[in-house]
Amino acid sequence: MKREDGSASIVVAAIVAMVVVLALGTADVARVLAAAGRAQTAADAAALAAAQELAIPSARDPQGVAAEYAGRNGGVLVDCVCASGTFEAIVEVRVDVGDLLLFDDGRSVVAKARAVVAARGA
Repeated sequence: MKREDGSASIVVAAIVAMVVVLALGTADVARVLAAAGRAQTAADAAALAAAQELAIPSARDPQGVAAEYAGRNGGVLVDCVCASGTFEAIVEVRVDVGDLLLFDDGRSVVAKARAVVAARGA
């Protein structure tokens, strides 16, 4: 009887374990990238809404409008630089990533966006 009987099954088990870890890591990366996309969409929408409120006021607070649009897109408004009398809105939005398989939970991604309303001469 050879002493190497069974060594192939150890190698196969190690390869299977590595493939499983790589698959879990890939799923986590995909989840983070999806959250980053949602965060950027929410930031873009919030910045555009705040800039529109600055350009065409409707008696609503631009920061409140930005927070509403960030929330509609799954984000939370972290910061809004949208001073009255200007036509520029800079926002920062946070989106939670959700449960991850290999890494700690409770992670979030942050996205920033800037929108400017420029008047063009006719």
